[in-house]
Amino acid sequence: MTSSFEALLPSTERALLHRVATAQAEGRAPSLVGGVARDGRLVWEGGRSCVEGHVPDARTQYRIGSITKPFTAVLVMRLRDEGLIDLADPLEKHLPGTGVGEVTIAQLLSHSAGLAAETPAPWWERTPGTLRPELADVLGERPVVHPAGRRYHYSNTGYTLLGSLVEAVRGVSWEEALTAEILVPLGLERTSVRPVAPHAGGWAVHPWADVLLPEPAEDLGVMAPAGQLWSTVEDLCRFACFLAEGDDRVLSAETLREMRTPLAPLEAGDWDGGYGLGLRLVRAGGRVLVGHGGSLPGFVAGLWVCVEDGVAAVVLANATSGPMPSGVAADLIRIVAEAEPRIPEPWRPLPAIDPQLLELTGPWYWGTYAYGLRVVADGGVELSPLRGEGRAARFRAESDGTWTGLDDYYAGETLRVVRRTDGSVSHLDCGSFAFTREPYEPGDAVPGGVDPEGWRGL
Repeated sequence: MTSSFEALLPSTERALLHRVATAQAEGRAPSLVGGVARDGRLVWEGGRSCVEGHVPDARTQYRIGSITKPFTAVLVMRLRDEGLIDLADPLEKHLPGTGVGEVTIAQLLSHSAGLAAETPAPWWERTPGTLRPELADVLGERPVVHPAGRRYHYSNTGYTLLGSLVEAVRGVSWEEALTAEILVPLGLERTSVRPVAPHAGGWAVHPWADVLLPEPAEDLGVMAPAGQLWSTVEDLCRFACFLAEGDDRVLSAETLREMRTPLAPLEAGDWDGGYGLGLRLVRAGGRVLVGHGGSLPGFVAGLWVCVEDGVAAVVLANATSGPMPSGVAADLIRIVAEAEPRIPEPWRPLPAIDPQLLELTGPWYWGTYAYGLRVVADGGVELSPLRGEGRAARFRAESDGTWTGLDDYYAGETLRVVRRTDGSVSHLDCGSFAFTREPYEPGDAVPGGVDPEGWRGL
């Protein structure tokens, strides 16, 4: 991203600090640190601590728990983009012998494979990974609790399988793939599988008294792809910006858009959130936020980005419970977006335009529905209703002279120009829908024909 902003206003910075300080105090966290990135760069950081002189900053490591999952999902999507796997592939095709190989890779990524949420006892987050050295130990005797593809059911074991899938296809460990394919290209120098000083220690805070108990920091073994990582506000803000914009060294912007699209079936009444391919989506304050939360004993974390506003926020704390980093991070985004709205880029004319493409602009009719077609950058077009309700969509230009829909009803559908024998434009065809220059004009290519008596009064 390129930034069109200077530093945040002092009033905005104070509001951010107040929110972080309140979260640390009311959440009774030994320490808490937050950061905000705007248009691709860290523009604010702030921390609080119960120990004077030990305030965490944007380079202090915390354990991030399930924010590890988007990293694993990125590795899987890289395999897909390289043609090594397909999201519709059953797991068995690439990782045989698991006993749950009929579930698809897409279902695992979106938590819709029907797998159990957790491993068999003892609780994997507070016990050594050596207790579960094999996938069979992770899955247990009853690994499936719902029919595949029928509902969203969060599954840590599913992401363990995805980590093993990466290892099977790449031929290297999950940690090696993570380092070479994500951490190094994105410059995430303070993100690691094991803690590297300076890092916070994990604490439990008594629910009814202001006293502490240290939490164990276990190596999760084969469960690592579900929650092993340690990271910082600085690194995670950079990762959040990547999730919004993409980076061709890792994943394209188009693939990240795919990951940010809700996929898992929602529960009845749950219309304010969803889950895509390794990413959670929520509506908060009229904004769509994309990201993930995380927790392991002693730590809680939240990472969100609003693509439309170009603002990302990360909050990390070293307490098992109390502070709500995901909610705090969403508040940090809201504070910046409302106090300092994004300044739009200046309007600029297109560098050039094909006269035949310009000829297509203006009003078109699908039946009696009026639409307007306009040209956008890179030869793409937008088709929008001119009045009332209708199916608006953007279309990406293809090399064969057609366009591919990017939104909603027309996503993936082909828009093409149909010409008469003399080369003039007859109509636009989009998934068999005919758009003509006039509504039901006699002689036009209207499916079913037009009444020969034409329009009439009552």
